[in-house]
Amino acid sequence: QVKVVESGGGSVPAGGSLTLSCEVSGYTDSDYCMGWFRQAPGKEREGVAVIDNDDGTTYYADSVKGRVTISRDHAKNTYYLRMENLTFGDTAMYYCAADTHACHPSAMAEYVGRLDAWGQGTQVTVSS
Repeated sequence: QVKVVESGGGSVPAGGSLTLSCEVSGYTDSDYCMGWFRQAPGKEREGVAVIDNDDGTTYYADSVKGRVTISRDHAKNTYYLRMENLTFGDTAMYYCAADTHACHPSAMAEYVGRLDAWGQGTQVTVSS
């Protein structure tokens, strides 16, 4: 059974930076994608970033390009979402997810109920 556990959320001032972590377990091979999606109160779920674990290709939502970096540490089975120059619009619950087919941010956000795994979420709050 695939499981993911995210951590690293918190409160950060506007313009600041934050790194989220996600540890994955349960896959028996490397053919899967890891990613993050977010949801703010009253807003639709939004895919943020995805990394193809097989070849390291990354995909980003237009809203975060240039400010967000997704990366991986194979030895730790851990993935990171580094967010910089945070704005109030980045305030949301952030969810880590894993899937063998949904390898794009929009796909992870749209098909969350059918993904291999997704986490409980970690809150990111950008304050003034």
